[in-house]
Amino acid sequence: MQRSGAGPIDCVVDQQSDGLIIWSPANYQRENGGPMEVNLPEIVAEVSEAFMRYEAALVGNDVATLDALFWQSEQVVRYGVTENLYGHASILEFRKARASKGLDRALRNTVITTFGRDFATANTEFTRESSAKIGRQSHSWVRTSHGWRIAAAHVSLMEG
Repeated sequence: MQRSGAGPIDCVVDQQSDGLIIWSPANYQRENGGPMEVNLPEIVAEVSEAFMRYEAALVGNDVATLDALFWQSEQVVRYGVTENLYGHASILEFRKARASKGLDRALRNTVITTFGRDFATANTEFTRESSAKIGRQSHSWVRTSHGWRIAAAHVSLMEG
């Protein structure tokens, strides 16, 4: 781990061997004055495992697993490159209809940040051999009675 004071707040950065970046604010406080539990190691491990399950299901076009990893709610949102999806049913219909070829991709700059024991964000960039564009993906993860689920997702592309 290295300590970085280059940003507006002091933070701790841990570049893992698998490319995962763990960024921990060193001095965050809750509004009530108590310490905020950011990036508890066991919670980061849980969310990282869920994130990698999602990634394997995505490139393998495992619709059942993708479906299971999204929050089963009408309040879940997924903004894609060419579509805005509201509610679990519309996300599932999108998954069932999309092409199942050309899904392989390479991840980079993946950042998992957990807040307490029940909420996390996962952000990553990705590239595909078939495109010069750089993809960006953001997830908000929430712990439910069924485990970690994606409550909001956003995917976008930019010129490489």
